[in-house]
Amino acid sequence: MEITTRSVQSSTSKSKSKAMAKIVEEEEQEEEEDEDPGLSCGCFFCAIKQPDARLRRASVAAFFRELPYSEHDDGGAVVAVWRAAMDAPDDPELPSLGAIRCMSLLLARTLADAAWCRRGQNACVPYYAAHVVGSYTIRSSAHAELAVAAGAVRPLLALLGGAMTWVEQRAAARALGHLASYDATFPAVARCADEAVPLAVHAASTCIGDVYANYVALAPSKRPKYQRDLLTRGLVGAGVDAAEDRKAEEWASQLQCWSLYFLSCLASRDPSSHATICQDHGFLSELCRMWGGLANGDSPAGVGLLRLLCRSAVGRGAIAACPDALSGLCDLAQSSDDWQYMAIDCLLLLLDDHDTWHAVADATAPCLVDLAELRRLGPRRRLGDAITSALLLNDDDDGHVRGRALGAEAKEAVASLREVKIERKEREEAMSRDELLERKLVAKEKKRQGNDMFWHGEVARAIELYTEALEVCPLSARRERLVLHSNRAQCRLARREADAAASDATRALSLARPANAHARSLWRRAQAYDMKGGMARESLLDCLAFAGAWIDGRKHGRQQPAARGANQQKLPYCVARMIGKQMGVTGLFAGVWAGGGKARRDDRIGSDDRMPRCSDGDDDGDDEEDDDGDACDHDGSEEEFYDTELRFCRSAVSGLPIMAEETWRSRLAPRKKKMSSVNCLVIS
Repeated sequence: MEITTRSVQSSTSKSKSKAMAKIVEEEEQEEEEDEDPGLSCGCFFCAIKQPDARLRRASVAAFFRELPYSEHDDGGAVVAVWRAAMDAPDDPELPSLGAIRCMSLLLARTLADAAWCRRGQNACVPYYAAHVVGSYTIRSSAHAELAVAAGAVRPLLALLGGAMTWVEQRAAARALGHLASYDATFPAVARCADEAVPLAVHAASTCIGDVYANYVALAPSKRPKYQRDLLTRGLVGAGVDAAEDRKAEEWASQLQCWSLYFLSCLASRDPSSHATICQDHGFLSELCRMWGGLANGDSPAGVGLLRLLCRSAVGRGAIAACPDALSGLCDLAQSSDDWQYMAIDCLLLLLDDHDTWHAVADATAPCLVDLAELRRLGPRRRLGDAITSALLLNDDDDGHVRGRALGAEAKEAVASLREVKIERKEREEAMSRDELLERKLVAKEKKRQGNDMFWHGEVARAIELYTEALEVCPLSARRERLVLHSNRAQCRLARREADAAASDATRALSLARPANAHARSLWRRAQAYDMKGGMARESLLDCLAFAGAWIDGRKHGRQQPAARGANQQKLPYCVARMIGKQMGVTGLFAGVWAGGGKARRDDRIGSDDRMPRCSDGDDDGDDEEDDDGDACDHDGSEEEFYDTELRFCRSAVSGLPIMAEETWRSRLAPRKKKMSSVNCLVIS
């Protein structure tokens, strides 16, 4: 018993000794931490590394309180906050500790204290501070409320107005767009709408020329160093200068897109802002063509804002009175752009207004009639029916609409639409199945005769035969009508009738399933747009769509057995050349020079710089069924091109195919083989 008692006492004594030793060790560690200047210096890096959560939060909060009033070079700390915001924009810890308030105060200080801003790394502080605000508010309404409460709106507006440079302007436009997108914070931004709208309009209109004149056109040694550091962050090696120019172009495009997004937020929530936006007629004229370049393929940009403006009477009136805006919408509506349906929406909204119908119909009826066969386009269904209803509303047989006569071209277009969509449809619905089959066989025979005439050089007679075939071919035979329109487009290209060729190709693409999926018609329309001049962007989009269909068809074996082989990824030489040419013309800075001016669209391509005409391969291929039960228009066969291999690289932003520069240089080198003919794509 005594031994047991002594053992317990001994064990208890040892436990107490260990506990006391641990307490003493912890006290010594705390004393060492208090004495260690590295852990009590108050900098952001030491504060954020504090292992104790309570101490870390207190240290970080104290740092954010003191940073806006510090006289030290604190650019590195702001960069660290920016990295944290980029890595975890939804993390509430730093915003709750004062990060957003700190960045807002730093923005105000940089605008008020130029000497401090020029000190050391502080030159990059306004850019990173505005970027932090934009990053934390990208998905969080609560963070946006913190920014508004901290007074971020006024300094951001100053940066958008050009108080500093285009680099800070880009970050400010991004942040303001986020603040204007939430119900809770929109009123704070809307109170400054009278000032904000003109600033955003001016930024979107002038940013491309501004970036080119004040950065791209300068020699690298004359560019601001902090801007070069921002653009080339993490890049080293011989290709830094080229990467810097590409990044500048990308940022200029983003500045324009963010400015338009900010305007779209204001326009969608405050219709009273439409009048202010529409005051600048030059801005409206260029708005539809503010597409941001290939690097912003996911942004609706200018046409998205136009569609919002078309939802108000004042916006519709301003757009209807702007011929350039209507022309831009028609060009976009007849392209293979992802936002084609938005342009059609704009035109339909204008046609639905009794006050703007007549002015819009005269300018747009010929364009919309070509699209009357559309069924599904993007998220929109039955677009062709909507176009027909809008154009034929209150129309009479004399070409008078709402008491006023249409112009000759519009009158002819509306009459042809009425004949096909109403009168002819009623006649064919009354026909028997045998009658429709007989008409289909007659159309097929006329098509065959048209093909023979084309190959014998009787192009005019071929056009007549294709037209006769279209007149008897049943409306339900969409595939046959598609081929006839596409073949007639090729004939009109041979006669250099660019407008008629583009119209026929557009009608063929409207009949395709899915829309714009017929490769040969894409190529023919691309040639027609190039022939017209001033439509390089539309030509490029059709070329890229054709290239994608060509490569996809080869990948899945949808071509003649003789065309398959070792060179399955080859692209026709004339297509590759067209892509290279149009990419040079449609580059973001293609229309501006060092003075910031803009070149005329029609003067960018000389009349002797047109592409050679190429026809395409046979249309008689197997069809697949889509969700609607319509035939998907895949290419059944193609003729082989004499061509070298075309390599594509992908844009990191949009994923769109872009021709590698070295590939283009090699393409211009002397070739060992001659092309046997430029007319490699044959008539269907």
